[in-house]
This record gives sequence, structure tokens and C-alpha cells, in this order.
Amino acid sequence: MMAHEVAQWLAEIKILKQQLAELERDRDAALESAANWRQLYNTEAQQRRTEAKLAQQQIEKLKSQLRQLQSSPQPTEDNPGAVEAIRAEVEQLENLEELKAKLTEAMVERDRLTQALKSEQTNHAQTRRSLTTAIGDTLERLSRERITRQPAASGQSAPRGQWVGVSTQASKNNKQTPPSSQEEEGRNPGSKA
Repeated sequence: MMAHEVAQWLAEIKILKQQLAELERDRDAALESAANWRQLYNTEAQQRRTEAKLAQQQIEKLKSQLRQLQSSPQPTEDNPGAVEAIRAEVEQLENLEELKAKLTEAMVERDRLTQALKSEQTNHAQTRRSLTTAIGDTLERLSRERITRQPAASGQSAPRGQWVGVSTQASKNNKQTPPSSQEEEGRNPGSKA
């Protein structure tokens, strides 16, 4: 009778050791997956920062060009020198065709600069929205990770497959991929501006 109970206990201990080893493998896979996600986020964040910096530089360049155009002589009553400079340039034009060409050139340049400024403003707003969404998603993931780690830290066992929000089956298959932007939008409907 006693030998039977000891054998049963040993069998239970063996089963518990196997379960513990499996949970440790799942935990390690989840931690590796979290590290991969963190690396992906850092790469994406760096790319967004670079894009934002380039966009800001382009905006500054366009603002500089705009200031330069605005500071060029304007035909106003209180600035007769500017009016005279423009008149002298117009006088150098020999016929109506040259005047039309010069006017067309000025209008095309104005439209191009206006369009470039609008495009940069749109890109800047999109970058700001993307960064805000990425930060919100990351904070949400970190919150979920902390919540799922709390049972482990307090000595309680977390439900199997729930380490850092990664399913056991996905960890075993190691086929976890980043969610698409449409999936992210579906989970965070309020994050889109």
C-alpha cells in the first residue's frame, strides 16, 4: 500500500516537472517574442523619428523660401523702390509674349510652392498621427504585459499560454507576426485622428 502511494507521488512529481518545464519553455518563447516586438517597435519608432525630422527640415526649408519670397521687393505704396525694380524688369520685356511667359512662370512657381507646402503639412500631420498611434499601441502592450506578469511576480501561476499576451500555440510554432495596420485600427478605433 505504501509503495503504491510513493509510486503515485513520484508519478505526480514527474508530471508536475514536465508541466513546469513546458511552462518555462512557453515563458522563454514569450519573452523572446516580446523582445522581437520591442525591436520591431524601436525600429519603427526610429524610422518615424527620421521621417519626422526630414519632414521638419523640409517644412523649415519651405518656410525659409516663403520668407525669402515675402521679403523680396513687394509693389506697395510705402516701398517705391520695389515698384521701380519691378517696373524696370517689366520694361526689359520686349513684347507681350515675354510678359505672358514671365507671368505664367511666376504663377506656376506660386502654385508649386503652395502645393509643396500643403503636401508637407499633410505629411507632418500624418507622421504625428502615426507616432501618436504607435505610442498608444506600445503603452497598451506594456500595460497588458505588466498585468500578465503580476500573477507570476506574486507567486501565483498565470493561466497557461498567457505569458506577455502570447498564446502557447503561437509560441510553439514561432509564427507570430506583427499585426497589420488594419488590425491595429480595429483594436484602437479611437486612436485614429
